[in-house]
Amino acid sequence: MAHDMVDLCWKLSVCFFCCQVVSGRVKQEARYVAAVYEHESILSPNPTALIDRQSALELMGRNLDIYDQQVAAAARQGAQIIVFPEDGIHGFNFTRRSIYPYLDFVPHSDSVKWNPCREKYLFSDTEVLQRLSCMALKNKIFLVANLGTKQPCEHTDPHCPRDGRYQFNTNVVFNDAGTLVATYRKHNLYFEYAFDTPPEPDYKLFDTPFAGKFGMFTCFDILFFEPAVNLIRQYNVKQIVYPTAWMNQLPLLSAVEFQQAFATAFSVNILSANIHHPTLGMTGSGIYTPVKSFIYHNMESYGGKLIVAEIPVTSADYKTNLEHNERFRENVHHSCTTFTSTSGDDQVCFTEGQEAPGKVSEKGNEQSPPLFYAEMMYDNFTFVPVWAEKGELQVCANTLCCYLNYKRDVLTDELYALGVFDGLHTVNGIYYVQACALVKCGGLSFSTCGQEVTHATALIDFQLWGNMSTPYIFPLLLTSGITLDFADHMGWKNNHYFLSKNRTSNGLLTAALYGRWYEKD
Repeated sequence: MAHDMVDLCWKLSVCFFCCQVVSGRVKQEARYVAAVYEHESILSPNPTALIDRQSALELMGRNLDIYDQQVAAAARQGAQIIVFPEDGIHGFNFTRRSIYPYLDFVPHSDSVKWNPCREKYLFSDTEVLQRLSCMALKNKIFLVANLGTKQPCEHTDPHCPRDGRYQFNTNVVFNDAGTLVATYRKHNLYFEYAFDTPPEPDYKLFDTPFAGKFGMFTCFDILFFEPAVNLIRQYNVKQIVYPTAWMNQLPLLSAVEFQQAFATAFSVNILSANIHHPTLGMTGSGIYTPVKSFIYHNMESYGGKLIVAEIPVTSADYKTNLEHNERFRENVHHSCTTFTSTSGDDQVCFTEGQEAPGKVSEKGNEQSPPLFYAEMMYDNFTFVPVWAEKGELQVCANTLCCYLNYKRDVLTDELYALGVFDGLHTVNGIYYVQACALVKCGGLSFSTCGQEVTHATALIDFQLWGNMSTPYIFPLLLTSGITLDFADHMGWKNNHYFLSKNRTSNGLLTAALYGRWYEKD
């Protein structure tokens, strides 16, 4: 009952936000300059080997030398804050024992005020923190980095590991004077056997003079309620720093695709820094607002990439877009009949004369398209092919029905399909997903639908909607070359969430409603 009330409140708050009409001229918004650095880290040739602290510091020092250069470059371009990726300093694939020489000690208490650059001998084993602090101080910039940390514990602590210490995947934040102002310990570890999960989720904020308060979380955290969603809801955070080491998985979870969807879904700015290792599928960083992004995705070349951009503290553009969204809904749904979906009481609103979804609207062809099944994102999706130049389709699984109204600019020799999944994802993580997805298939056979595809030519007008059971919907819109596009309209109507676009800017790869039903994880 409590979760139902929370979801109802969330839907009402989203509806109130989405339905407000902004009248008159929009006031000029405050802005700030942000930087993120996608780093090709120098890795240990044998991360499972046991080495001494000095050898670990030498390897990390080579990565920190690059950080030092990039902080200075960002500061010269006016950046007020810079974010570095997860695992960028020490690398990955360690064991619990082999990572130990790479770990710094960091006090996690908010009551400790410490400037490692100025107070180098206050704590031992803090060489990495000292260098980061000095970079922030020297360049007068807020700095966010990720490193491994250690914290001794007593065996009276029921969570204390057998070796008498916690080892955490940790984000640290230094202000422009070099003072350590926040630490965050990653909660949702992704096969990171060298690290411990903190006993309780961290909700960590830090204040800045240029954009107010920021929140933070790391990589895999973005897919879960704790702490990412709860942080944003409890503290009304509008700025997020997000170090990540994300392995891209098309068609629904490439880095830039989902980072943008998260920014749009929660109306937040995200400063995201990914690691750069194309052979491992790792690239994709950006500075995201709800309606605009500055991104980098490069699977072809090597080396790091600095992104610097000026963004609004809160997006006036998003408010204006929502005004158009409200007018759209008033016009399109002014006069309509209703169609009752197969899930029961939910209704979809259609304009007069429009067919119920499930038939292909193609001259001379009233035959329903065949259902087929294919694996996508390691899940068994139910699909219908999108064959015609234009049409209306429906596909259902469990309680979820997805609907598509589409028109292609030109009928190309490319197969698309509308897919639905409503179930528990169980590979490389366990979490419940509701998804409605229009995707380009890898070839012309049904078995290729769900494969990873990076290029497309079809320009498509579409309306996609579904009777989602969760209020947490992430709108995905990915186009050829792993570029981003933005919906013209999106939101809730008659218990359905919709996403619409008139003619994508490039060939369409993915248009999807990716719902996370957190209570069913």
